[in-house]
Amino acid sequence: VQLQASGGGLVEAGGSLILSCAASGRSFSRYHMGWLRQAPGKEREIVAAISGSGGSLDYAASVKGRFTISRDNAKNTVYLQMNSLKPEDTAVYFCAAANLYRSKMDIRSYEYWGQGTQVTVSS
Repeated sequence: VQLQASGGGLVEAGGSLILSCAASGRSFSRYHMGWLRQAPGKEREIVAAISGSGGSLDYAASVKGRFTISRDNAKNTVYLQMNSLKPEDTAVYFCAAANLYRSKMDIRSYEYWGQGTQVTVSS
């Protein structure tokens, strides 16, 4: 699976962005998909994850209620809608794929990674 993330940018606090991640290869629905981020000087963390069918969603506590993950298996694409952005959301955001037998909220599950897209939220 090859992943290509896009949609990052600079936004003011309180604003919104939507990230997209296009996957190539077959059997997209056989993978959990996650959005992860890494801020300068911090460890990489899972922001949101979605099961292969899209029926199960999980969020980090820090983004719950503000971010929404979704996927379109017909388009091999996963999205992250980010609302009410805060300066502490500033990070490089990665999409990643994990096999369905793994836990989608465990960062160690993710085997395939996109290149990352920068999100900067100004105060």
